Amino acid sequence: MYIDNKFIKKQFEKSMKDYDKNATVQDLMASKLVIELSKISTAFDNILELGSGTGLLTKRIAKNIKFNNYYANDLVEKSKLYVQKLVPSANFICGNALKIKSPRKVDLIVSNAMFQWFENLEKAIDLIKLNMTKDSILAFSTFGPDNFKELKELTGLTLKYRSEDDLRTILTNAGFEILYMESFYEELVFKTPLELLAHMKHTGVNSLSEKTWTVKKVKDFCDNFSKKFQKTQLTYSPIILIARKIK
Repeated sequence: MYIDNKFIKKQFEKSMKDYDKNATVQDLMASKLVIELSKISTAFDNILELGSGTGLLTKRIAKNIKFNNYYANDLVEKSKLYVQKLVPSANFICGNALKIKSPRKVDLIVSNAMFQWFENLEKAIDLIKLNMTKDSILAFSTFGPDNFKELKELTGLTLKYRSEDDLRTILTNAGFEILYMESFYEELVFKTPLELLAHMKHTGVNSLSEKTWTVKKVKDFCDNFSKKFQKTQLTYSPIILIARKIK
C-alpha cells in the first residue's frame, strides 16, 4: 500500500492523547529493546531517537542509558512536549526521519515501532547510516509479516512487513553486524470489533487506511469480523533488533 506521510502525521497527532494507555504492545517493545540494549552498553555520547511520539521509548532510555546529547525526531511537532518533559535538554528535530540531519554524528540511533512505515527499508537504512559514526549502534523494534493478520485477511490492508531473514539480509548488505534479534507474538482480545477499531484509532493504526469510517462502514466491518473470526482478537508480531555499523 502507498504510504502518505502527511496522512500518517495527521492520524498519529490525533491519537497522542490516548496513545500511552492503549499502546500496551508498543510499551512492551520499548521495554524489551532497552533491556537488550543495556546488555550491550549503558552509555553513549550522542543518541538520536527516530519516531519519538509520546516518549514511551524516551522514558526508558532516560532511566537506563547515560548520554551527553539527546536528539529526538518525529513527524509531529507536539512530540517535542513529551520528549522534553522526560529529557529537558533534548534537541527536537521535526520532520521526515529520512530527510533530517542530526547536528552531529551519533553513536546510537534508536527507534520503537516505527520502521514498518518505511516504504523502502533498504534505502531508509542507507540514509539513516549517514548520521552514524563507525561502530555506532542501531537499535529498533518493528513488526513481522503476521502483524495484524486478522485485518489483512478481512480487508486486504497491510504494510510491507519484513521477516527476520529480510531484516538480517538488509542490514548485513548495508554494512551492519547483527548483535541481537528477537521476534514474538502478542494477541490482544477485545469484547467487540468496535472496541478493536477504537484501539486502532487510539494507537494511530487507522493510518493503514485513508477511507472515511462512516456508520455503515463501521457496521459492515464489525459484522464481517464477527462472521469471519470466532473471537475478536488482534495479533501483533514484534521484532526487536540491535546491530552495529561495521562499514
